[in-house]
Amino acid sequence: MVDIPKEIKTWQMVTPYGKNGKTGEILTGKIEKTTIPVPDLKEGEVLVEIAGCGVCHTDLGFFYDSVPTVNKPPLTLGHEISGKVVSGDSKWVGKEVIIPAAMPCWNCALCKTGRGNRCLAQKMPGNSMGIYGGFSSHIPVPSTDLCEVKERGKTPLSCLAVIADAAVTPYQAAKRANLQPGDNVIVIGCTGGVGQYQLQEVKALGAKTVIGIDINSERLQKSLNYGADFIINSMGKSPKEVTGEFKDICRSTGLVSYGWKIFEVSGSKPGQEIGLSLLGFTGKLIIVGFNTAKVEYSISRLMAFDAEIIGTWGSFPGYYPIVMDMALSGRINIDNFVETRPMSSIVETFDEIHHTGSPEKRIVLIPDF
Repeated sequence: MVDIPKEIKTWQMVTPYGKNGKTGEILTGKIEKTTIPVPDLKEGEVLVEIAGCGVCHTDLGFFYDSVPTVNKPPLTLGHEISGKVVSGDSKWVGKEVIIPAAMPCWNCALCKTGRGNRCLAQKMPGNSMGIYGGFSSHIPVPSTDLCEVKERGKTPLSCLAVIADAAVTPYQAAKRANLQPGDNVIVIGCTGGVGQYQLQEVKALGAKTVIGIDINSERLQKSLNYGADFIINSMGKSPKEVTGEFKDICRSTGLVSYGWKIFEVSGSKPGQEIGLSLLGFTGKLIIVGFNTAKVEYSISRLMAFDAEIIGTWGSFPGYYPIVMDMALSGRINIDNFVETRPMSSIVETFDEIHHTGSPEKRIVLIPDF
């Protein structure tokens, strides 16, 4: 018999850091352990027992950087979730699943024209699904877009949580770029939580030459084993200097310097400035990472270069099984890029990542209530 809980145990964001808009009071962020109700499940909904939930920089943005959530606190963060269905839609009970980080409505014009990944009515755990998020023992979600996990072998279900965002977002970006076998690719921020999967996936999808750019020498060297053919350390260098090194690689190897597809995954102003500097004739710059800084650029260069700048958001749920198969078949490696910790370490983990930047491995928190 499946044990269906009477309540959900959770780590809830009671207050984010920031300023009270009415009083001007400076607020100190607070996450605390509590319990919340198990709602009555509607038709087409399930209750998932959470195996693991990845810590994403989006969560940190909600907590530390005044990035607003759709549903106001108190609410539980976390949108990178794997688990097992324990109640609800009978077709799903007992199955292991990955929960999409963003679930489209499937009724709006965007959904009906193939852009459901950017559905304006989409539901995201830890943001727009009421008080419910992934840093919990259980979560109620629609069953429509669940990705069933089959034949995962020795890979822990908890580790597959990273597919829900870190690993599938780069696949969506590759599709937006219309990546084709034989393309030349640059990945800026190639050793970060999302960048390391972007690097692997473009190579797995047939990219001919892949250049990885980042600021960590040790991780950059490792990236040569995970898809990078060449690396550039951008630490302390101007965009012009990085572009100069890129052109040196092209000259020394006989590669053309035009038509490159550039994935900016760092989500930093310096990374975006480098991406714009590298964008040349018939090239594409795909913006995968997020930050709030403004970057200056002469937009008329796009006309002169016949080039493109493309934004990409989340992922179409239909890509989840594809990326999961890439991971379980060994075409991309997730085992070496995941670190699991007990969920009771959430406060310390958030603080660590906030102060030290992107960890080498994606941290997945496992419920230990």
